[in-house]
Amino acid sequence: MSDSFLVAARVPMTRDGFERWLSTPVVDLGRIANPADMFDGWYWDGRRADTGWDSVGTGTTPRAFFAERAEDACSGAAGTGVLVYREGALEVYLLHLGYREWSVHTALLLLAAAGEFKSEAAEDTVLFWAETGAGLWDADDDGWLAALSVGRDGARFVADRDLTGTVAGLRPVESLFFDMVERLAEEEDDWDADSGRGFRTETPLDPAYTDPSVLRPTAD
Repeated sequence: MSDSFLVAARVPMTRDGFERWLSTPVVDLGRIANPADMFDGWYWDGRRADTGWDSVGTGTTPRAFFAERAEDACSGAAGTGVLVYREGALEVYLLHLGYREWSVHTALLLLAAAGEFKSEAAEDTVLFWAETGAGLWDADDDGWLAALSVGRDGARFVADRDLTGTVAGLRPVESLFFDMVERLAEEEDDWDADSGRGFRTETPLDPAYTDPSVLRPTAD
């Protein structure tokens, strides 16, 4: 199993809905109906996720969580990602180096809460998986770890789902993520490790990769 674990989603919503989602604390794990069933039906079928939710970040806002992730990535922390609003949807593609349960599960909970602000009645699917190259699997591959179905009234992990439309819809944000990774790699190659200065980049904060509203301390 890879050390690269990823969470990705595309959730249609209005710009106003996106702003409200960013500012709204998620105070109840009950937003996800069956958190312990996270892995049912997928690659880790039979593995329970009961304890993985014990320290999940309830009470935080998406803005606080994703802004901290972006800032940490500027110093080369173990994980980076993309969170943007474009073409009428929240798009997110997050890399974690290692299965960091608190971060992964908090991200899943915050994306479950995005359902309240959806602009379409159809449920959307948040994907969790591991892949050495950090790319999406094909829809019919058997390496997916979990699929979270997000509706307006709540979310639940599903043991079976046709991922064809979900994976196709995530290809643009996957491409955006790899654009950022390529840029970061170039910056690291240019960094003078003998300078005595720690590596620092502003690339994860670029509006192309992190919506500027995420970085505002409070909503307008």
